[in-house]
Amino acid sequence: MKTGPRGEHGSGGRTVRPLCGVLAAMAVALTGTRISAIALPWFALVTTGSLTRTGLVTLCEMAPYVVVKALTGPLVDRAGPRSVSWTADVVSAATACAVPLLHALELLSFPLLLVLVAVIGAARGPGDLSKEVLVPEAAEYGGLPLERAAGLAGVTERLATTVGPAIGGSVVALLGPLTALAANAACFALGAVILAVALPRGGARRCPLRTAARPEPPVPGAGGDAEPGYWRRFGDGFRFLRGERLLVTIIVLVGVTNLLDAALNTLLLPAWARESGNGPAVIGLTGSALGIAAVGGSLLAAAVAHRLPRRTVFFAGFLLAGAPRFLVLAAGAPTWVVPAVFAVSGFGLGFLNPIMGAVMYEVVPRPLLGRVKALSTSLAWAGIPLGGLIAGAAVASFGLTPVLLAGAAAYFLATNLGGLRPEWRQMDRRRRLERLTSATR
Repeated sequence: MKTGPRGEHGSGGRTVRPLCGVLAAMAVALTGTRISAIALPWFALVTTGSLTRTGLVTLCEMAPYVVVKALTGPLVDRAGPRSVSWTADVVSAATACAVPLLHALELLSFPLLLVLVAVIGAARGPGDLSKEVLVPEAAEYGGLPLERAAGLAGVTERLATTVGPAIGGSVVALLGPLTALAANAACFALGAVILAVALPRGGARRCPLRTAARPEPPVPGAGGDAEPGYWRRFGDGFRFLRGERLLVTIIVLVGVTNLLDAALNTLLLPAWARESGNGPAVIGLTGSALGIAAVGGSLLAAAVAHRLPRRTVFFAGFLLAGAPRFLVLAAGAPTWVVPAVFAVSGFGLGFLNPIMGAVMYEVVPRPLLGRVKALSTSLAWAGIPLGGLIAGAAVASFGLTPVLLAGAAAYFLATNLGGLRPEWRQMDRRRRLERLTSATR
């Protein structure tokens, strides 16, 4: 195998194929997820007429997602992300397909729906984690900078955010939510096929994950001949994460904003669409507007983020991404204004994941990446299962507009007050050290 001037693997098709396969599988799986994010809440809302039950459906999907994702990090590191991703996508496809099938047979009770939704969430957790872990491995196999790989993964996610809501909103409006869930199942099945074909067994892991010029940092618990057990591996990841104050600070901030985003996307936006008479199509329109702009932001981040101060760009992105979405819905603005504001927010969102991903890939040793990524993502997503439930109860008690205003205030305060902590300075300091190390090679 040929190597480049810095020990990177050659530029043949073999180097490009793993990353393309991972990103393609990620794209179709995330598209299916975005479709179900509209179809499941709308199905629960129109069949039960209860905002509380709609929030409960969201809880039953996201709670298993968070818990299972946190616990499968050691499994991903040991069994390999490719195998785990493929298996999880197959389970997700079969379970999502069961919802419309059982409904057609008049066998789908509300408790059974909650069980199926929980299985979908539990399978999605390790599936998403495995694809995230495969990104830096495939990128280093092809010699791509980690910041650029994180940017491309962000673009992929944002494209799914664009296409998924558009498909989901249109299919739900024209053919009903159950047809949209069948499309969701097809997306997961296609993702499994793509990963199996484009990323052969052992694909990205055929090359060393670190070059000789950039040795792997020591891993806690390493050095013995005996293979550590599950809880030892889990504990190694937890101890490493606990010692990284910047990562912990990012997790807390993102955890708060994720809860608010979940409240908006899973309940407040559908409730606004129903109250305003716009219907599910406008949900897809706003999601697509946000996604298109976020793709632009992610592309720009992939191209120039390594030249910009991370901390400044990070909090500017949050300023655009957060409160404006809540305020435009609360203000009763004309329908065409809502997608425009969501587009501005999406542009800001596009810069966030590439920056956070680059920091994660720089800080975490590769053998620990599955565990640390699983724990950090699960902790950051811990509030998501409660978002819809809390929002549903709040809207039932106080009305939609006051809850939207409270959400805008909470988002603004969390991102601005959280940004005062000193740990954020390490964002740019780490990159300066990385550049200095590269310059001395």
